[in-house]
This record gives sequence, structure tokens and C-alpha cells, in this order.
Amino acid sequence: MKKILLMAVMAIFSLKVSAQEATPNVNIPYDYQFYQKLNPAVYDQQSKFHSAIKGFYSDASALQLRYDSLMNAGTDSLNKRSWVHRKLFQEHLLNFKNEDYHIYADFLPDLQIGRDFSGSRSTWMNTRGFQVGGEVGKQFSFYLNGYENQGKFVDYVNRFIVNNQVVPGQGYGKLGTDKQDWTYVTALLSYTPSKYLNFGLGYDKNFIGDGYRSMLLSDVSSNYSFFRVRATLGSVQYQTIFAYMLDPGAPRLSSDRTTGDRGKWMAAHYVDWNATKRFSVGFFQAVTWADAQEGAKRGFDFNYIHPFIFLRPIESTNTTSPDKMRLGLNLKYELLKKTALYGQFMLEEFTAKEFFAGKGYWANKYAVQLGVRGSDLFKVTNLNYLAEFNSARPYTYSHFDRLSNYANYNQSLAHPLGGNFREFLGLLNYSYKRFDVQGEASYARYGLDPAGMNYGGDIFKSYDTRSVQYGSHIGQGIGTNLYYLKGQVAYLINPKYNLRLEVAGTYRKESNELGINKASLLTIGIRSSFRNIYHDF
Repeated sequence: MKKILLMAVMAIFSLKVSAQEATPNVNIPYDYQFYQKLNPAVYDQQSKFHSAIKGFYSDASALQLRYDSLMNAGTDSLNKRSWVHRKLFQEHLLNFKNEDYHIYADFLPDLQIGRDFSGSRSTWMNTRGFQVGGEVGKQFSFYLNGYENQGKFVDYVNRFIVNNQVVPGQGYGKLGTDKQDWTYVTALLSYTPSKYLNFGLGYDKNFIGDGYRSMLLSDVSSNYSFFRVRATLGSVQYQTIFAYMLDPGAPRLSSDRTTGDRGKWMAAHYVDWNATKRFSVGFFQAVTWADAQEGAKRGFDFNYIHPFIFLRPIESTNTTSPDKMRLGLNLKYELLKKTALYGQFMLEEFTAKEFFAGKGYWANKYAVQLGVRGSDLFKVTNLNYLAEFNSARPYTYSHFDRLSNYANYNQSLAHPLGGNFREFLGLLNYSYKRFDVQGEASYARYGLDPAGMNYGGDIFKSYDTRSVQYGSHIGQGIGTNLYYLKGQVAYLINPKYNLRLEVAGTYRKESNELGINKASLLTIGIRSSFRNIYHDF
């Protein structure tokens, strides 16, 4: 009997050790094209995976086998290859590994040339980058990448850069009217002290949702500094983010360089509950506020540091609060074995009396998302798909002060179109051995602002300058239609640092009463990165 009890205790102890060793800790940089290849493991009715909180961890038990197979795609384990062959097609450029640590490093080129046949404009990209990452022990991991870039963009992207003084999703640099020069860097430290808790300190982005877009928190804007806590207990995962961001478009507090760009803070909490193996529901709340105003330095508001609390009551205790609160809901239902329905709802302001009056009151502001995604469409292995609808009412995500709107570095923290729009989009991706084929099609209807007017699409304008009080509707202003098509074919050279040869074709048409803008772009290049850069706006 004593031997049996001793064996039982040892077995329980070994299970606890095993669970501790398998604690997820190693972050996978978020890239839609790569993440959708994880669909069979993520949207599995037999597991309760928290799919809405990104990035994922490569050492999570539900993902590990799928991730390892993708990272070792095409590896020839039977024949001994030369050092050059292995580094080019199978391995990291530098790789150091033993029982206590694993460290790797790679060169990341992104070299492209292209031609816009509609605008008779040549485009090119000259990017030299690197990545360094690894794990130390079972609890600590790190990741760093950096890019030095020069490029000449298609007309509509170049106009965006000139008007907003930011390279979409990347940042500022020596930005001209025709050619651009900028840098981009990402860093993340991850520490998991127990199987229930993970801390992340990063200069990166965050994403919440199951769609291609997110109406709650997306990776559209530039990187920002944040401290992130994730806690997992059974079927519940909780995430809280405290972030510091910049707004170079806001008026500076001084005419010299002593104050620099204006800053803003964000506290965002999200709790995700896998109610069943098929159904999950998540609750989101976020508050943004200015770091300083004329004659007053506020800094971080420690009233918002409490992670397990409703932020609205705290915000409302400030009787003249200048902060902006947002609430959101995220839903997912795995309808079939490899098919998931998902949706989001973001609420900014709501007045029930005005809503039921049906007069289109401007301050009833909200955004919605509905979508379906899945893998192995028509029983074709590795044929993944997504179909999605997104919409935001006019003045959604804006505020009376641009420093407390829902944006970072002159770009939205949610949808790239801001507010006052409807969008339908679809994506298909097929992988066969080392080949990837992806197609995207989208249509959006939105309203632009005539000179001196504010119809609610530009979230950087104060809603106090609104042009509509009642009768507010999506598409008001200069009604504009946007059609976007893109197809690309890539050959994966090395999965370890996503080195690939890529050919892509893009067609874009934007039309309204003022005229038509077209782009017909063909590009070819050798690319290597794990990041989302959105030009489909």
C-alpha cells in the first residue's frame, strides 16, 4: 500500500512539473498570412483555445505540433546538406541551443520593384532588416527585429504618407513628397512566472478578435510601448494592457524641441471565456487620455491600474473627466468542425431615448463586425477562407480632443478607415508544399469631408466641430466607393525567417462625385518578415 501511495504522489508531482514546463511563453509575431495556417489547431472543437487574444504562443500545447510542422516545412532530415543549403532553405542564419537556452538571429530583406500602370509610376522597396530571438530557461523569452527602409510607393499610399506624415503601420522618418526613408523596430520581453500568469514588456502592437480586421484593438497603427499581463485559469483568459503612445499631429506645447510630440495613455482590459468547446464570449473595455495639456502635466493615471475592475465608474468619479471610455464585445461560435462564426461590437456612446426616436442622433456611436472563417474549404487541405463585414457609424472612435481619440501615431487603433463606413471583404489562401497563393477582395462605402466640414469619418477631428446633429448616417458627406483586389503567389524559401519570392498584383478604384482614382500595381520581390502592413484602404 505504501508503494502504491508513493507511486501516486510521484505521478501527481510529475504531472504538475510537466504542466509547468509546458507553460506557453514564446510569442509568435502576428502576421495574418502565417496565423491563418494555424487554423486547424486554433479552431478545433475538441479544444478550448483562446483565439481572440493575439499574439499566440508557439509552445502552447494546442499549437506546438502545428507550429513545428510549419517551421520545418521542406526540411530534408534524411540527407546531409551543405552549410549554405541549410542556412538558405532550412535553418536560422545563427543558432545557439543547449538545455538552458536557445538563441537565433537572421537577416531579413524586403526588396521589391513594381509598376503602377494606371498612374505610370514605378515603385520600389529597399529594406534591410534583422531579427534576434530566443528563450532562456522555461520562463523567459525575447524577440527583437529592426528594419532600415527606403522606398517609393504607389500614388494612393504616397498621398497617405504625405498627408499623415506616417508610413502606414510603421512610423516616421525622412518623409518626402515622392520617396520615403524610415526605420522600424519591434521588441518584446516575455516572462511566465507560473502556469497561470504571463508578463510582456514590448514595443509592438496588439490585436483582439478572430477577424482580419478588429473593431476593438487592431495592429493597423505604428508600434507603441506597453506593459501587458495575461492570466489564464481554466476556461478564462484575462489580458490587461497599459500603453503609452504618441500623437505627432497634435499641437505641440512649445515651439522648440523641449517637449517633443504629444503623448497619450491607454488602459485596456479584455476577458475571454470559453463557455463551451464551441462558444466563447469576451468583454473589452479601454480608456484613453492625454499625457499633458496646456499648463498641466497629468502622466499615467493610477486610478486605471486596477486590472479586475470596471473602468467606467472610475472614469466617472472625475466630475470633469477629459478621458474617453469604450466598451466592446467579442463572440465566436465554432459552427462546424473547421468553420467558425465571429463578431464584435464596440460601443462609444449611447442615448436610449434618441436611439428609439429614430432620428439619427449623432452621438449614438458604435461599430460592428460579423464574419465567418475556416480551413480546408471544399475539403481541399490547406485552403483557408474568411468573409467579413465591418461597419462604424460617423464620429465613432473620435473625441472632443484628438489626444484622447482611439488612435496612435496618426492612425486608427481599430479599423484603418476610421468611422463613417461599411466594408465587405473576403480572403482565400492556399498552401501547397512551399507555395502560397492568396487572394483578397473588398468593397467599402464611406463618406469624405468637404473642406471645412466634419461628417465623422476623420477620427482626428473634434466631434465638437460636427456638421450633423440629427440625420447622421453611414456614408454622409462625399459618398465614396472603394474597390480593392489583390492576388499574390509566393514561394517559401526558408520558413524560419519567412524568406520568400513573391509576385503580387493589386487593383484599386476609389470613386465619388469629385472623380476617380485608380491603381493597377504589379510587384515582384524577395521578402522576409513576420508583420502585417495594410495597404488595402
